Amino acid sequence: MSDQQKPAIHLSFSDKYTDSHSQEYFRKHNQKKLSDRMEHRMAARALALAGNPVSVLDLPCGTGRFWSMLAENPQRELLAADYSEAMLEVARKVRDPAVVRRFRLLQCSAFEITLPDNGVDCIFSIRLMHHIGESANRLAMLKEFRRVTRDTVVLSLWVDGNYKAWRRRRLEQKRLQQGEKSDNRFVVQRAQFERECRDAGFEIVGHIDFLPRLFMWRTYVLRKKAV
Repeated sequence: MSDQQKPAIHLSFSDKYTDSHSQEYFRKHNQKKLSDRMEHRMAARALALAGNPVSVLDLPCGTGRFWSMLAENPQRELLAADYSEAMLEVARKVRDPAVVRRFRLLQCSAFEITLPDNGVDCIFSIRLMHHIGESANRLAMLKEFRRVTRDTVVLSLWVDGNYKAWRRRRLEQKRLQQGEKSDNRFVVQRAQFERECRDAGFEIVGHIDFLPRLFMWRTYVLRKKAV
């Protein structure tokens, strides 16, 4: 994506997904069998909590890690988007061609989704929001999600209130003392994020934790409030 095409909000971490990095991303997550299965179960539970939507936008889709699960419903309309064209190309190559054909693929930013208002029933956004450190940017992204979804959003991020978050805070303090920069992954206070969701026009249907009190990953299900 050229500088002229970059969205108004552009975060530097999104530029790292070159062809080689995208291939490495696929290899890395393809090897994490247990955690991947657990994350798929979390995602399936979240979709059920969202009412098993009949049209879903996977954003960011990465290399299509959740495509087979999303395509299990043969009647579901499927779209997938990523900021990185390289990620989309890897997904096209490594996933089952029959599954790939089910998806309409888009290259766009989560801050500027190239779909009309109320374009899908559900936005499915896994492993994106934990990269967004600024509240104003999270709010902007949530508002864009609200514009595009007709009903629900399923999204994951890192939250506080668990052992891994405590360890993460200690690591970040050590990095700051040593003059190192953040690695663009952030723990968010649960109360703050839930307030941002409400400010963006959502109600919280529920959440699912990846091993509560131990791990940081939490998946929220949000429902769009009527104006």
